[in-house]
Amino acid sequence: MKNPCWAAMALAALFVWSSCRKDALNNDLLTNVETPRTGLVSNVTLRPATLASSPLISKVYTYMPAPGQFINESAYGTIAAAQAVVGSTSNLVSLGGYGGYIVFGFDHSVVNGAGNDLGIYGNPLGPQYQWSEPGIVMVSQDVNGNGIPDDPWYELAGSEYNASGTVKNYRITYYNPHAAGTNVPWKDNLGNSGIVQANSFHSANNYYPAMAPNQDSITFTGTKLVNTLVPGSIITNLAFAWGYSDSYSSEYPTYGYNTFDISWAVNASGQSVSLNAIDFVKVYTGQNCNAGPMLGEISTELKGARDLHL
Repeated sequence: MKNPCWAAMALAALFVWSSCRKDALNNDLLTNVETPRTGLVSNVTLRPATLASSPLISKVYTYMPAPGQFINESAYGTIAAAQAVVGSTSNLVSLGGYGGYIVFGFDHSVVNGAGNDLGIYGNPLGPQYQWSEPGIVMVSQDVNGNGIPDDPWYELAGSEYNASGTVKNYRITYYNPHAAGTNVPWKDNLGNSGIVQANSFHSANNYYPAMAPNQDSITFTGTKLVNTLVPGSIITNLAFAWGYSDSYSSEYPTYGYNTFDISWAVNASGQSVSLNAIDFVKVYTGQNCNAGPMLGEISTELKGARDLHL
């Protein structure tokens, strides 16, 4: 057994060392942000992290899922389920089909420091039978200082941002069937139409989001990623190389989350922007895919997020 007095002294010393180290880290991050590149250079006042700061989500601002098999079910598809990711990396919320999103933030500004800045948890499967449901990540600064996410958004351009199959300015509208266990029809701005397919496992609920302000139709816009479904006796949905949440990319087995660099930020025109820090994060389902009556729609799931500098 260790000497209790010696253990107490060692613990105290460790606390002092770690406290000083964290303060030093925060000071470095606040003063030595990355050299601005092309585009926007931000001088927004930061909310610095303190010793009491959490690396995990502190607030969910908006949860607006697209139609999906888990939507409106208490475990994964309600506002309460979305709020349960605050301070957690084990609770799960579904974003539904293409465009469904969640907006969250931390109790401090996440600084654009050296290396990756954000980690986002999902529940992808791999490596033998891959099942990824990639989510696109956007970030925003509290430019007007009002504490709510009503400022410009910037996409974190992942590996597929400039790929030939990626569609920018994609728009899809879903129509409420006003019935439980019924397919939800949709139309997009490319002239396509289809359904979010109902299945027997989730026949008791209406897949159309009950929290939507318009209970007849709902529209989402954004970047659409290429379909990565691979048919077979076991259907798989392949991951992308990097830059998307809920994707079984090469880093996922090591970290248990996908990593993101604020320096990947681009504006609506695809131009690189320089952000010294961000205050809000938006994740939305990036594929419009139907995996059949057994598996249903591709729907990004989120289990939490963390500031990788804390």
